[in-house]
Amino acid sequence: MLKKVLVVFVLLFGLLPAAVLAGSFGKGDPPGNPGEWYVGTTPSNGSDANHPILFVHGLNSSSSTWWEENDMYDTAFVNGFETAFIDLYPTRDMWDNGELLAQKLQEVYSFYGEKVVVVAHSKGGIDVQSAVVHYGAAPYVEKVITLSTPHHGSQLADLAYSSWAGWLAEILGSKNDATYSLQTGYMANFRSITDQVTGEIPFFTFGGTERGSFGSSLYWGGLYLSSYGPNDGTVTVASSRLPYGMEISAGAWNHQTIKQGSSTFELFSGFLSETGEETQTLNTPSPLEKNEQAVQQDEQYGFILRGGQSQGKQTESFYVEKGAEGLQVDWISDEKNPRLQLVGPDRKTYTAFSIEADKTDYLMGAYHHRILISKPISGKWSISADTDQTQHYLLQAAIDSPLNRNLKVEMVDNQFNVAAIDQAKQPTVTVKLEKYKNSQQQTQVVHHLDRASNYRLPDLGAGVYNVTFDIQGESGGEKYQRTVVKSIYVDDKGRMYP
Repeated sequence: MLKKVLVVFVLLFGLLPAAVLAGSFGKGDPPGNPGEWYVGTTPSNGSDANHPILFVHGLNSSSSTWWEENDMYDTAFVNGFETAFIDLYPTRDMWDNGELLAQKLQEVYSFYGEKVVVVAHSKGGIDVQSAVVHYGAAPYVEKVITLSTPHHGSQLADLAYSSWAGWLAEILGSKNDATYSLQTGYMANFRSITDQVTGEIPFFTFGGTERGSFGSSLYWGGLYLSSYGPNDGTVTVASSRLPYGMEISAGAWNHQTIKQGSSTFELFSGFLSETGEETQTLNTPSPLEKNEQAVQQDEQYGFILRGGQSQGKQTESFYVEKGAEGLQVDWISDEKNPRLQLVGPDRKTYTAFSIEADKTDYLMGAYHHRILISKPISGKWSISADTDQTQHYLLQAAIDSPLNRNLKVEMVDNQFNVAAIDQAKQPTVTVKLEKYKNSQQQTQVVHHLDRASNYRLPDLGAGVYNVTFDIQGESGGEKYQRTVVKSIYVDDKGRMYP
């Protein structure tokens, strides 16, 4: 029997034939209305020891993510678990969703007459923690299991709010309250006000390491995040972890497969019931014992970013240094196939771009135009895009080079230090700072650091400071370029959270 719960009313939507799996749930009743929650069919093989499960979706998603092209609902049903599914706001922050979810958790608790285990995907895990810690939902929750939740934010959110990507992200609707709140600086502040009071509810985490092959929907995000460590195409393993949480596994899942029932349910099923729970916990190795080797990925790329708005022919150029092993160019645009040409220093022209629609959380609706060059010639490269329509674009040139290990931008003592490759030739740096408060841009500042190695943030008041460093220097007589994006949250007392 399918049940849709609104406030305190239970509405029945028809009977399921006995042979039909729970995956038929939800058909004929489209989800997506924030605040509505749905009760799955009660399994005949249930046990009093099994906790009910509430499934929470992530960014740009809805409750149907658990049963459309996903066997998670079916898997829970055949294993004897009662289930519920909720719709939150797909593009609002953890405060709006946390407040709403806390109200609905009380309703779910009243419906079952017991605490629930919450299983949350991606940003849903942050919404759950906000509900539990900041909106009083702890009495209704037994424990929380997060599947690739960016507990420490995502550098892809930083990128979406950067000066180069902002043109495209704005037109695609990706600059919203949810993305704003997932910037790493904002999340550093959220952690500081959340972790100190979160010990009442146990958290268990999963992380993914499969970011996809060239041409896959999660490839571009995984490539960009490679600079920050192993990732699943959207979230790094490091961000999926909580210092006081228990990591059940970090394995070869991407950001979509990690929420599949056939992928992860068996691994966390031992935490869903009272029997066997203690043994499961004691026998699960810590991340340092089990998972560090599993999460290692290969190369780390350095990036050159450019972006903007254009009509007609638009040309961008960049330098590739000697010794680079590979060059991957991705012209990301709201226009499909804008007549692209990539030209190398030897005047050789490349036009064989693969094309794919973006299906990720941060640039959904854009088109990726990618090409891979092995052993690129050093020197000046250029790419031209010609379109009859106005296009918004982001150029991402990813360079596999030994230089990436040495060129770093890090915050020390409340100022950014740009590491020099050659101490005798400090690079020139252009800094573009965009300061936001409540997701609205307030200030834009450009600074030019001529052979300087550090940059101190100006005092522009509380909010998120999104800082883009465009670096150009020389090493071994060869020019190099890189772009680094950083996010810092400054609170009302001037404290910084990088």
